[in-house]
Amino acid sequence: MQVAIIGLGLVGGSIGLALKQSSQPECEIVGYVRRPEVASTALSLGVVDKVETKLKDVVKEAGTVVIATPVLTVKEILSEIAAHLCSGCVVTDTASTKLDVMSWAEELLPPTVDFIGGHPMAGKETQGIQAADARLFQDCIYCLSPAKKASTQAIDKVANMVKRLGATPFFIDAQEHDYLVAGISHLPMLLSAAMVSATTKDPSWDKMSKLAASGYRDVTRLASGNPEVNAHICLTNTAALLHWIDEFGSELERYRQLVTTKDKHLEEALAEASEARKEWLSRTQQ
Repeated sequence: MQVAIIGLGLVGGSIGLALKQSSQPECEIVGYVRRPEVASTALSLGVVDKVETKLKDVVKEAGTVVIATPVLTVKEILSEIAAHLCSGCVVTDTASTKLDVMSWAEELLPPTVDFIGGHPMAGKETQGIQAADARLFQDCIYCLSPAKKASTQAIDKVANMVKRLGATPFFIDAQEHDYLVAGISHLPMLLSAAMVSATTKDPSWDKMSKLAASGYRDVTRLASGNPEVNAHICLTNTAALLHWIDEFGSELERYRQLVTTKDKHLEEALAEASEARKEWLSRTQQ
């Protein structure tokens, strides 16, 4: 069995490593690269078994195709590979938004191919193939949104691949996925970036930066993510993201009023938030 990976960055590279190091390494991993230096690195790190520089060549014998690129490039890739996919091939992706991707797949892929939308709830702020890690998906939730016409065999195939990565398949409707992850993933990324923008533009940043420690580092970690990937996320999930920005704005204004009026209920509000986070943490550790 041949698995083609299009996009050998952090996520695509980690998928290649995890599949090659899994307990069932019976598949050949073929990667698509545009730059010679990436090809050399991918091979030396053991991310793939071989590389191709043309999309049609990387998919022509693949039973499974994984598209691990920024979301706005997925449409172009689907269009380019559609005519070269084997009958019975299963195509999946790793994009952080799903609704647009599912629509593109339905529009562009031939009826002989199944599409299963995917999104691993895992990542790092570091970028590129050098950051690839075979354990990136260990014990993480991996969202799957099968196309309406996807066969049971295709769904099982991708679900089994996800398990080989060390992740847990989580089936979810594409629209619901985009709404939920906008609140717990995309909004935090924007808040992190906004925090960096607000503080580093202040005239006192030079002195302030010397005082910044673990709290600032933790809150701003997501601002170090791939700008292209993050911009594509925002541009393909606008409505849901704006909803959560408004919700956050309302909560921030509530805290602002409590601070402004020196309201004694400020401690109560902070305690409620602290307790809610503790409850979430306890559930994730079960």
